[in-house]
Amino acid sequence: MLLSGLEPLVIDSSSLFVNIGERTNVTGSKAFARMILNGQYEEALAVARQQVENGAQVVDVNMDEAMLDSQAAMVRFLNLMAGEPDIARVPVMIDSSKWAVIEAGLKCIQGKGIVNSISMKEGVDEFKRQAKLIKRYGAATVVMAFDEKGQADTYERKVEICERAYRILVDEVGFPPEDIIFDPNIFAIATGIEEHNNYAVDFINATRWIKQNLPGAKVSGGVSNVSFSFRGNEPVREAIHTVFLYHAIQAGMDMGIVNAGMIGVYDDLDAELRERVEDVVLNRRPDATERLLDIAESVKGAAKDDSTRNAWRALPVRERLKHALVHGINEHITEDTEEMWQALRADGGRPLHVIEGPLMDGMNVVGDLFGQGKMFLPQVVKSARVMKQAVAHLVPYIEEEKRQLQAAGGDVKSKGKIVIATVKGDVHDIGKNIVTVVLQCNNFDVVNMGVMVPCHEILAKAKEVGADIVGLSGLITPSLEEMQYVAGEMEKDPHFRERGIPLLIGGATCSRVHTAVKIAPNYSGPVVYVPDASRSVGVAQSLLGDGKDSYLTELRTDYDNVRTQHANKKQVPLWPLAKARANKAPLDWSAYAPVAPKFTGRRVFKNFDLAELEKYIDWSPFFQTWDLAGSYPAILDDEVVGEQAKRVFADAQAMLKKIVEGRWLTANAVVGLYPANAVNDDDI
Repeated sequence: MLLSGLEPLVIDSSSLFVNIGERTNVTGSKAFARMILNGQYEEALAVARQQVENGAQVVDVNMDEAMLDSQAAMVRFLNLMAGEPDIARVPVMIDSSKWAVIEAGLKCIQGKGIVNSISMKEGVDEFKRQAKLIKRYGAATVVMAFDEKGQADTYERKVEICERAYRILVDEVGFPPEDIIFDPNIFAIATGIEEHNNYAVDFINATRWIKQNLPGAKVSGGVSNVSFSFRGNEPVREAIHTVFLYHAIQAGMDMGIVNAGMIGVYDDLDAELRERVEDVVLNRRPDATERLLDIAESVKGAAKDDSTRNAWRALPVRERLKHALVHGINEHITEDTEEMWQALRADGGRPLHVIEGPLMDGMNVVGDLFGQGKMFLPQVVKSARVMKQAVAHLVPYIEEEKRQLQAAGGDVKSKGKIVIATVKGDVHDIGKNIVTVVLQCNNFDVVNMGVMVPCHEILAKAKEVGADIVGLSGLITPSLEEMQYVAGEMEKDPHFRERGIPLLIGGATCSRVHTAVKIAPNYSGPVVYVPDASRSVGVAQSLLGDGKDSYLTELRTDYDNVRTQHANKKQVPLWPLAKARANKAPLDWSAYAPVAPKFTGRRVFKNFDLAELEKYIDWSPFFQTWDLAGSYPAILDDEVVGEQAKRVFADAQAMLKKIVEGRWLTANAVVGLYPANAVNDDDI
């Protein structure tokens, strides 16, 4: 899916969960509604800006208020948003139950937005009419699981309506399947009504079915609906959102309307609370609601209890720093950073060691949780701000250290000049800023160009200052393509090509393999992947020092091996068609009477015993995922990787035991037996 504001947003199989900001919605935010009703549109813009700054990748705008001219309000607000580049860079979701408001909004937005929403509740003809207009305006659309009979509230109804709508849109309207976003309806759970207990499970299963059976389609939903029965108890609601999103995203949910402040970190939920919430979300036991209610008030009370909420303050300072980074808490970060610096200073450490040690350890945890889908982009942005504050506190100490070194006659001569920037389309800069500080501490002159920097500006600045190295950073997937583009432009420019000015690549979405396979081939000069800030100094020194030639030889050999391994993965030796046909199995049907099957057609098998299936698991791909080469079970006794293989296998067995005993998964199967006949080389 391709969306855009002033900048593109690509959503594909490699994308992480897309957060849709929900606060610019008069029905969901009393503060925003008050601003709009009072005509305070400039103040309302600040709400949109805050959402983008907090990590919203799409902004949902809704003006459906009884005392408001919704159409005029939508037009005015969207036009004001368009004049604010820091807001308008992200796509807009036009949210209304009134088609006139939606169409007025479509005429205002620049780029490619999303309509929220259309459905078949008013009949197929109106559904098709609206879809054709949306296609004409060039937008994507949310399709509600809602037809002439009403909203879908069971798995079967969700699947039925979504499949019907998909076929109408794709086959009859010619609507691009990649521009269809299904909302299979997120309803409140734990209401005390038995019929509601499976609502979350039905949504998750419907999501999985849509992703498997409706090619190209995306899935979204309003996450806050799921916890509505616990309104007033924010800690429990947050836990429900966190658990629900964790499982829904694993099933294939692509995006959601989410209040980033109401999502926690899955692994950090209290173990008892998480278990009881998962019992409710996954409908694992009939008394799940009662068991959650039993602890709901104590959870709410604990959240208000400062002694409980601040229990982490009793941890050692390293652990406090990690906790603050993971949870995005900045209240104590300055004093904790100072305490950590003084402790390291007493042991002869440098202020830089606080960054390279405890702070980077905390950010590595954030990166791991983000990659596992247990943290979301808005939370990462909060963590980055805390990190930025900690680094800012250390900068004066770092500068004073350099001043003292110079006064003592030490070597502070510049080791080289580096231009570094976050590429166009990306606003994330914490990693780049840390790299800047680390390099400056080691006597490199660094020109930090900031975020969203177009290619031509990066190259122009590098020429202007006589840069020895160019560094590119990015957090989101589209940044990778921009890095490829920059590398290609450097190859076209003799200034870079003839001098062989090195290009450094870094950021959460980058990798050694991607750099070697996708970026390096675009530029004949050195292209080096730098995994984290602590490696940047060594890489820069190797590229500009006396051992440059041997370092580059080793680098090229490594990248050539990576590219070869990658290419070999894709190469499947195929026989010519004639040779394959000549090799077909010689079947003598005259001497064989096939046994008639007990049934023909399609048959579904539900709820297989997980313990029975466990013995049929092929573990070899599991070890490959961990980059452990070998086949199971021989790999467990391998001289090189055997010990590591045993450890990860033991962890997997423990997890599998929890899955089986907790019935976290439901194993279903479908088979089909149909009459067949061969005509020459074709099966009919």
